[in-house]
Amino acid sequence: MVTGWPNMSNPADDTFFFILGISLTLLALNTGVMIYFVFRYSRKRHPKAEEVGENTLLEIIWTVIPTLLVLAMFYVGWKGFVYMRTAPPDAMVIHVTARQWSWTFDYANGKETNVLKVPVRKPIKLLITSADVLHSLFIPAYHIKEDAVPGRETHLWFLPDQLGSYDLFCTEYCGVGHSSMITKVDVVPQKEFDDWYAGKKEEAAGTEEKPGSKKRAGKHEAGQSAREGAELFQTKGCTACHTADGTPKIGPTFKGVFGKKETVIHNGQERQITVDEAFIKQTLLHPEIDRVKGFPPIMPSQQGQLTDKEIEELIEYIKELK
Repeated sequence: MVTGWPNMSNPADDTFFFILGISLTLLALNTGVMIYFVFRYSRKRHPKAEEVGENTLLEIIWTVIPTLLVLAMFYVGWKGFVYMRTAPPDAMVIHVTARQWSWTFDYANGKETNVLKVPVRKPIKLLITSADVLHSLFIPAYHIKEDAVPGRETHLWFLPDQLGSYDLFCTEYCGVGHSSMITKVDVVPQKEFDDWYAGKKEEAAGTEEKPGSKKRAGKHEAGQSAREGAELFQTKGCTACHTADGTPKIGPTFKGVFGKKETVIHNGQERQITVDEAFIKQTLLHPEIDRVKGFPPIMPSQQGQLTDKEIEELIEYIKELK
């Protein structure tokens, strides 16, 4: 839910209201002239039709005025377009990757999130691309929209001048999970953003070699991997199709799935498998080989999207969901 709306003067708004004002003025003038003609030249007043001669001055006027209006609308629109496409030199650059069906925002320091967190009153430049199909990034509060194109980088910028949380949508139909491709733009105070931006992921503390220390270290590493996997579950958009609470969505839930026997479709035939590390990794990289029965074949391959370490972290996270 959007909390608050920015107060910035948006060139798109200026252009819209300028053209709307001209359109309403012309509508009123045309309607007024039509009503005047209905009474002024009614059949009662002029029962016999008369030929009206040409009027050169009138023809020049109704040619020149519309031409000037069209040129004025073009100028206002072009001025707004240049403003919207030219980011300020001090704008913060954030890389955006769209994929079925999530958004990933990468910051200069390596931070990666699925929510666009930005400081208030700081120009933000988004460099946008897609990892699979055509998407379109739309932030209604700032009246900005730009396509995310596979193999190409597009851009836009905006000035978040008011604290709040604003919706960010995909407006290009990109498959069954399109309606779930929603996230937020969180505009926070500069100090809060700086603290978040400078934060580092928790690292494992060193331990002395004591009896049982290797076992504890192994558990700690597994727990750390599971926490990393939980973050990946959010940032990589797994939540668009899967849940961690036992409720199935477009895809099966991850809760309690590890070690469970599942019926899958393999080459058009049903067979039973046990969900283990190998099956999860295969499903992430080659989802077309074995599809869980009862769910559509829409899982996009994560080959090139996930590293081996990230796959291991996701597996550890799934193991924890009992």
